[in-house]
Amino acid sequence: MRLILLPILLIFTIQSFALDASVSYATFKGKEANYIEMYLYLVGSTLEFKALDSLNRQANIEVTFIFKQGEEIVKFDKYSLLSPISKSKVDFIDLKRYPLENGQYSLEVNIVDLNNVENTKSLNTPKIVIDYSDDKLYMSDIQLLSACDPSTEESPFVKNGLKMETVPFNFYNKNLSKLIFCTEIYNSDTALGNDYMISYFVQLVSNLQKDKDVIIGHKRRTPSEKDVFILPVDISKLGSGNYKLKVEIRNREKELITSKAVMFQRSNPYLQEDFSMEEDFDISSTFVEEMDQESLRYALKALAPKLGGADNEILNMVIKSKDLKKMKSQLFAYWANKAPINPKIAFDKYMEVAKAVDIKFKSGFGYGFETDRGFTFLKYGKPTNLITVVDEVDAPPYEIWFYDDFPFTGQSNVRFLFYNPSLAAGQFILLHSTARGEVSNPIWAQTLYNDAREDAIQGKDYLNGNGITDGLSNRNAARYFNDF
Repeated sequence: MRLILLPILLIFTIQSFALDASVSYATFKGKEANYIEMYLYLVGSTLEFKALDSLNRQANIEVTFIFKQGEEIVKFDKYSLLSPISKSKVDFIDLKRYPLENGQYSLEVNIVDLNNVENTKSLNTPKIVIDYSDDKLYMSDIQLLSACDPSTEESPFVKNGLKMETVPFNFYNKNLSKLIFCTEIYNSDTALGNDYMISYFVQLVSNLQKDKDVIIGHKRRTPSEKDVFILPVDISKLGSGNYKLKVEIRNREKELITSKAVMFQRSNPYLQEDFSMEEDFDISSTFVEEMDQESLRYALKALAPKLGGADNEILNMVIKSKDLKKMKSQLFAYWANKAPINPKIAFDKYMEVAKAVDIKFKSGFGYGFETDRGFTFLKYGKPTNLITVVDEVDAPPYEIWFYDDFPFTGQSNVRFLFYNPSLAAGQFILLHSTARGEVSNPIWAQTLYNDAREDAIQGKDYLNGNGITDGLSNRNAARYFNDF
């Protein structure tokens, strides 16, 4: 299954959102015609729900799919989609199937919130390939599922007697312990004639090491015109990180016939990772060879913002080991992977920035790039704009960083709010961000204005109110955060 991400802008206090949706697709061979399935997942909190009565609300969106070959439009579909009727904002899904001839296509997707027509999003994917012949063995795209159950109901989500729920954003959170994947294999009866083997590999995608197989499995299959292969895989022991699922088909002689792969993300914050590392390369005559333990420690700690999940676990274990060979190997491996032609130049440029960040955000506790602001700067780069407020009534010093474009998650208009509740020099803490995967605190305003009078809280319930009134004390954080 191929994944397309739409940008998101989550804004609290003032209910102004930008559409967040997961749009993915998979191609299949059909009896009558080849076709593509489009999977749409709408995040309800980013849409406006119109009141139907005193209790119930409903969202209404308009979706447009445009398939092109060159400049020619070969398929066009525009339709309205209603959310379930609900007392609160809910996420909802849709699925569409479109027949397409073999060939290469580009896709345009436009989504409009019909209850707030200024709330729109558009995206493009430049290359979709449909290529299923009548006699050659083929595999469909891989669908990543969160659930798959037998069903006899009439529904677009039911196919081959199964109701399947795709995973939005290809993201498995800590509550999902099983990855279910589905693929269809065509023409194995005529192309092979004998039993064949399906092998699957879950690989940890790492910046510090080669992609590493963490789960491997094999299933023998009997030839058929169409083989629907669905398998649940236990991922409860997978730590947080980026992964690739690869599926291969081999004949009786173990020759590779075809393969497909799909990326996914896993969040499993409570799992303790085992430490392992490869050291199968020569670091002699490289820039790390003469580095001492302290300079290695400094350079490795500066790498932390560029890593995540299992990679940071590995990094911390390497630093704690104080093993010079391991430290040198990991540092060189990262930069050799990033800049294979000249890793030293890339390392030197990065460390120049890291040292400047260390000085700029030094707090007296660790390095400056280990503070929340320093970490964010090295991870995402310099913000487009920032606001620093040091003398506002009822609030400790705070800063708001603005990123117009945020390619790390496909978002735009991303904000980070840091505050200094201790008033100690440089001790700014990340309180709230609209970046996906970062700290998200819907009651950040109460936390920031912790000393505000009770009547300054929006609503009568201090704990459940989601914002702060401007009042007479010129409380500006919400206005800055939303309107800058």
